[in-house]
Amino acid sequence: MDIDMRKGLLLSLLFLLCRLACFGQALPITGTFVNLPYQDVRNLYTNPPHLDNTDPLMWKTKIREMKDMGMEYLVFMSVANEQKAYYPSKLMPWHYPSWRQSPVDAVMEAAAECGMKVFMSTGWAKDQDDNLRDPKIKGRQMEMMEELAGIYGSHPAFYGWYLPVEDCLGPVLTDYAVEAVNALTARARELTPSAKILISPYGIFNSDFDDPRYEQQLSRLKVDIIAYQDEIGCVRERYPLPRLRENWKKLRAIHDKTGVEMWANCESFAWEKGTNDRSSALVPAPMPRMLSQMVAATEGGAEKIISFVMCGLFEKPGSQYQLGQPYWSVKGYEDYVSWLRGDEYWITAGNYMRTESGTPKEDPSDKGWKRYRSGLNELIIESGDMFAALDVLMLNSRKDGIVPPGKLYLFTSDDSEKWSLLQIKDTPVWDNTNHDAFVDLVMFDNFPSAPGRYLKLSFVSDKDVYLDYIVKNK
Repeated sequence: MDIDMRKGLLLSLLFLLCRLACFGQALPITGTFVNLPYQDVRNLYTNPPHLDNTDPLMWKTKIREMKDMGMEYLVFMSVANEQKAYYPSKLMPWHYPSWRQSPVDAVMEAAAECGMKVFMSTGWAKDQDDNLRDPKIKGRQMEMMEELAGIYGSHPAFYGWYLPVEDCLGPVLTDYAVEAVNALTARARELTPSAKILISPYGIFNSDFDDPRYEQQLSRLKVDIIAYQDEIGCVRERYPLPRLRENWKKLRAIHDKTGVEMWANCESFAWEKGTNDRSSALVPAPMPRMLSQMVAATEGGAEKIISFVMCGLFEKPGSQYQLGQPYWSVKGYEDYVSWLRGDEYWITAGNYMRTESGTPKEDPSDKGWKRYRSGLNELIIESGDMFAALDVLMLNSRKDGIVPPGKLYLFTSDDSEKWSLLQIKDTPVWDNTNHDAFVDLVMFDNFPSAPGRYLKLSFVSDKDVYLDYIVKNK
């Protein structure tokens, strides 16, 4: 190896380490699902029923925007629905006008121009509730795979296959699911020997990773990558984030034995109304919740993080095609890009979300939280040294009536009797989530060179407040 190459490798390693350090020990999201068909009210903002969602220019624009957001991988959720195709199929009619480029062609073309890698889907032969136990459905999926391989197998953007066998993992993966996956995988290997095979099952919260049968079933799978749905968006349990951290670690230990790549599918959505309800629209998740998911996956040893779904939920400001929930889709984009830049606020927030930080987690029963009743509350903090900064952590769980106060007031004093107003800070407001529990952060910094010996934190709230604080001394 020559000197220049060694220097290049060293610089690349240093860059990676810098990214991990700057991003609060979290890997970035480098892939997103692409959801072509309108299904139901869940896609009200991302893919509304009145929109012609087959427009090729729109999809080319969205893919370029995803590239600008750091996406490397695109995963087609499906390339057909209602027995019509979104690609130039000879097996079934088309969802798009015959005189216009297909949306699948448009996505593939834009992905190739951007140097992105696409996982092609075999879904859906009929609809999103396809049952591969039905011989007709299984047969049609095999036919679709053969047709798609013929059209896109040599395309520069084609990277692999996404197999939409989203069976439940728990308590252990069923024989039926293993057989369905392996049947599709075997055909994919025949058609495209070098292609990567990806699945993204659910059930991480009701799986028994301590059962030896779990590892046995997983070792039978012939796929290359399993991108586990983290189910935080689905809210499978009341406070899922703390246990998710442990589940990732258990999965990592199993994957170390099987050789299958472990990716995380961090769900980036929340629910406008009821959870897991086809009559409730998907809305963007708050960035603090997303960051906690990313930190958990990274700490648990995930090799990459993809998401269902960035495209359509997190929208570039000023986009020619502004999909997504008004305001919150842009807010989500701006917050994520701010984190991607390594802004101090998100660096600090990510570091507090790490398991080893010792700070309280996303559950009101965590003993690190101190509960303050509604009304006026005042906390006096004494330091023998000079204050440099104060970080305030607050639990946000609207479903429990636990929300941060609107403002935080910080005073300073030399004697704890005569107080001077130091700073006033607004707390984060998230009107796009009703079902999650996550941690918000307010940072008091830029203190004067000689603040007093005492600080007083004051707030008024008509709800219970769960709070913890971290003092930074000079």
